[in-house]
Amino acid sequence: MVNAWISDNDDGTYTNPVLYADYSDPDAIRVGADYYMTASSFSNTPGLPVLHSRDLVNWELIGYALKKLPDSRYDRAVHGCGVWAPAIRYHDGKYFICFPMPDEGIYMCTSKDPYGEWSDPVRIYEGAGRIDPCPFWDEDGRAYLVSGVAKSRIGYKSVLHVQEMQPDGMGLIGEPVVVFDGNENDQTTIEGPKLYKRNGWYYIFAPAGGVKTGWQTVLRSKNIFGPYEYRVVMRQGESDINGPHQGAWVDTVIGEDWFIHFQDVYAAGRIVHLQPMEWHDDWPVIGIAKAGNDYGEPVRRYRMPNVGMSDKASEPSGGVSGAEAVRAEASSGCFKGLTGIPDLRWQWNANEKKEWYDTDGQDLILHAVKKDGAYGDIPNLLLQKWQAPEFRDIIKLDISNLQKGDEAGVISMGMEYGLLSFTREADGIKVTRVLGKQHFGKILAEKISEYSAELESLPDEAGSVFVKYVVERTGIRDLSPTERNFPEETVSMYYSTDGAEYKKAFEMKAVPGRWVGVKYGVFCVSSGEGSKGFLKVQSADF
Repeated sequence: MVNAWISDNDDGTYTNPVLYADYSDPDAIRVGADYYMTASSFSNTPGLPVLHSRDLVNWELIGYALKKLPDSRYDRAVHGCGVWAPAIRYHDGKYFICFPMPDEGIYMCTSKDPYGEWSDPVRIYEGAGRIDPCPFWDEDGRAYLVSGVAKSRIGYKSVLHVQEMQPDGMGLIGEPVVVFDGNENDQTTIEGPKLYKRNGWYYIFAPAGGVKTGWQTVLRSKNIFGPYEYRVVMRQGESDINGPHQGAWVDTVIGEDWFIHFQDVYAAGRIVHLQPMEWHDDWPVIGIAKAGNDYGEPVRRYRMPNVGMSDKASEPSGGVSGAEAVRAEASSGCFKGLTGIPDLRWQWNANEKKEWYDTDGQDLILHAVKKDGAYGDIPNLLLQKWQAPEFRDIIKLDISNLQKGDEAGVISMGMEYGLLSFTREADGIKVTRVLGKQHFGKILAEKISEYSAELESLPDEAGSVFVKYVVERTGIRDLSPTERNFPEETVSMYYSTDGAEYKKAFEMKAVPGRWVGVKYGVFCVSSGEGSKGFLKVQSADF
């Protein structure tokens, strides 16, 4: 069995990625000696994950800033929509997370304590098409917002805007100003802008060229509204880290500079990397520059950041060291220690409803909710990200409390998905495998194809079943003539009634979801309304 990915080599070096998990579009800040990161969460809830670190390598998921998406549309699964690339900032004693919903607008939420409650989101811009917002407060007290655009919603792309913002961050002032048009040069698909200031220069860090094959660009100007000059500061080059995409510039208390970004690895999603960064003539270079180059290339293995602490395991504000926290999360069972609320790694497929789950003081209880539509659209799927390039997880399900017509099981969720279900019928428990595929149009899934096959029938008195979920690296794949050498993984699912002898249910190639990596998890549904049946999720073990 394989634990979650550990980047820290315990010898003064780390190996990228620092997180082998789908925290796409990461943004991060330093507040004192603490680092905080957030990422896109799309239509899953809770949303806007908040992670903490003391050394930029070992990260702990400490909570979420968004309990539910601020629109009833997301009471159902709306794959690929919802919360896109956010930005996290700290200003005047308060934490801000600004996030876009490409169909609804731009929102802001705040907190005095990143470990605590966050405010309900306030919409500061209403309308479709503006994405990837990042707030910025200047020395004179004025505030601004930089953002990009989504062609799928607004009809054009590769344009960045800056607009004045209320100093409290709760609204915008005036009209947006176009400060850069990537269509007029070689910076097509420029997006994900982050705004900073250094030595009198305003900088906009923004990736271009596309998620899988692009590069990092930086703009600079003495005036926040431009004109901006630009330079490419990181390319894949000869490294094996493709399309080093959007992220965040952070420094350490002693003045080192680092850059956090993501890499799209297809099925596992967009995983998080950390790159060294230096300044030359007021231009950043991210990664390591080869002789004669004014840009860097990503590193795979590098020395740990000097964060100004003699002991990397010193206590952060949350009371658990970053190094200890990531190891504890990696080696613990997925449901062990639950007291009613699912482990932080788990998210629902849509806006959460409290009636979906409960506890008996020991086990997680999922109530049978009426199934309405395809399996991939079930809102009460309880899912988690992959935590490593290869792993296996065994989940024990107590199905003895299912009523007739109730169904429970385990799903591997992507645009192509597979699941193993157990349905109580009049004369026993039907075991079924289902393979599904989402067919997307310009924005939404327009069709879902599902194919099921009954595997066997278990006796009516069957109490618990064990489901083994296995992810294996089987080779590499080319997605297109220009998108090459991506990992190829298979997902296999097995089941057992005694935890010893397993039968194979299916094997499939892993395909990511809409802008997200493959997730897997559990569900409990019913064919009708009002079922009193439920599933107990008793344990899981990597």
